[in-house]
Amino acid sequence: KRASDRRLPPDLRRPPPHSHPRAADPRSHSPHPAANKLRRGCPQRTLAAARPPPAGAGATVGGRSRRGRSSRAMASSGIAYPDRFYAAAAYAGFGAGAPSTAAISRFQNDVALLLYGLHQQATVGPCNVPKPRAWSPVEQSKWTSWHGLGSMPSAEAMRLFVKILEEEDPGWYSRIPEFINPQPVVDIEMHKPKEEPDIVPALTNGTGTSSIPEPKTISENGSSVETQDKVVILEGLSTVSAHEEWTALSVSGQRPKPRYEHGATVLQDKMYIFGGNHNGRYLSDLQVLDLKSLTWSKVDAKLQAGTSDSAKTAQVSPCAGHSLISCGNKFFSVAGHTKDPSDSITVKEFDPHTCTWSIVKTYGKPPVSRGGQSVTLVGTTLVVFGGEDAKRCLLNDLHILDLETMTWDDVDAIGTPPAPRSDHVAACHADRYLLIFGGGSHATCFNDLHVLDLQTMEWSRPKQQGPIPSPRAGHAGATVGENWYIVGGGNNKSGRFLSA
Repeated sequence: KRASDRRLPPDLRRPPPHSHPRAADPRSHSPHPAANKLRRGCPQRTLAAARPPPAGAGATVGGRSRRGRSSRAMASSGIAYPDRFYAAAAYAGFGAGAPSTAAISRFQNDVALLLYGLHQQATVGPCNVPKPRAWSPVEQSKWTSWHGLGSMPSAEAMRLFVKILEEEDPGWYSRIPEFINPQPVVDIEMHKPKEEPDIVPALTNGTGTSSIPEPKTISENGSSVETQDKVVILEGLSTVSAHEEWTALSVSGQRPKPRYEHGATVLQDKMYIFGGNHNGRYLSDLQVLDLKSLTWSKVDAKLQAGTSDSAKTAQVSPCAGHSLISCGNKFFSVAGHTKDPSDSITVKEFDPHTCTWSIVKTYGKPPVSRGGQSVTLVGTTLVVFGGEDAKRCLLNDLHILDLETMTWDDVDAIGTPPAPRSDHVAACHADRYLLIFGGGSHATCFNDLHVLDLQTMEWSRPKQQGPIPSPRAGHAGATVGENWYIVGGGNNKSGRFLSA
C-alpha cells in the first residue's frame, strides 16, 4: 500500500502526485523551492468534488450525503450572507474571534485544506500570487487548495464553505454562544504540528566554520524526554555478545562471490546485495542474507520489459557503483556504471514478492548517468549527489527525485559545495541536514565533512572534533541513533585499504 494512502500526522501530509509538489502558501518564508520535496505527503480531496450540486441532487462531500442535516444546523439559514459565512469561519477557526480550541483541527486534512482555500477565495479573491518557496508540505497544500479554485466568485466560495462545514459538523451553529462578526483573516496556521524541539542552525565559531548541535531531547506526548540508545538484537544475531567489537558471523548457504562497488540494503529482516565489480567484470546477480537465520541465497530475479499487459522478462544489465535504497516494501537501484551506459541515470525497482525488476519511468530532467554517487532517502524523496560520469568526469551536482511523482529536480544550492568527487558517503541527520564525508578525485582522497541544510539549501563546513578519520574513498557509512559510523575505504597515497 502506498505510503501516501496511510493516515499520517498532519505535519507530514502533502497533496497527491497529481498536485505539483512545489505548491505552497504564498506567505511561507522557507527560502528554497527544492526543500518542499523532502517530506512525506498525503492525499488531498479534489476541489471539483466539493462544488455545489444541482438542486435536489442529493449532494455529497467526501462520500457522505448532505441530506438529513439536523434541524439545529438549519437555524443558521436565518443569518444572511456574508454574516453567515463569517460566523461559520469564526467557528471553524478562521476568524479573529475564533474559539481558542480552533475547531478546524478536528477536521480531516482534505476538508481543512478545502475550507482554507474557500476562505481565502471568499475574503481575498482568486490566488494570483506565484508559487512560493516552502519547506512545509502543509503550506504547499494550502496554496494548491486556494489556487485550484481558479476564478470562483466570492459569494459562491462563501456558500460552499458553509455547506461543507454543515456537512462535517451539522450542529456547529448551535454551539456558538453568540454571533460576533469577526474581521476576516487572510491567513491562518492550519493543523499546527505537534510541537517538536527546535533544530538550531549551524553556528559560526568565528573561524568561518560551523558546528551542528546534536539534539538531546525529543518531544513525546507534549513533554520532553531524554533520548536513550536502544540495542535491538535480532534472532539470528543473538550470538553477538561483544560490545563495540567486530564479530565474525557464522553464516550458511552459498556465499556470494567477492565483489566491490556493489549495492546493499536491508528490507524486512533481509539484506539484499546487487551487482558490483568482480575482478574488473560487472555483476548482475541479486543475493539475499536472511538476518534471522544468517543464511545466504540467490534470488532468481528477472527484468520486466514493456507494459504489464504485454510483460516480457529479460536479464537485468550488470552494473557497479550504483546505490540500493529501500522504500516501503520495495527497493530501488539508482544509477551505476554499465558496459553500455545511457545518457541519463537509470532507476530500477525491485519487488521482492514477484522477484521482478522493472525500469521506472521518471519525469523532469534526469541527471547524467554516473557511478560512485551518494543517494540518500529523505522522506519520500531521493537526494543524489556527486559521482563520476561515463567519461570519468567527476561531479558535485545535486538532484532530487520525488518518489511519489517520479519527477527529477536539479537543485542550485547556495554556499560552497564539496569539491567534485565519487565514492563518498552521505547521511541525513534530524530530517534536515545532509552530511557528505570523504570520497576521492583522480588525484587525491578527502576527509572533509560538508553539510547541506535541506531547509535553506545552503552548504556549510562544520568544525570536526576528536580524531578525524584519515582521507578515504569507497568506505561505508551507517547511522545508528545519533551516531554516524564510517568504516573501511582506501586512499591512493599508501595504496592500502583501511579497517577503521
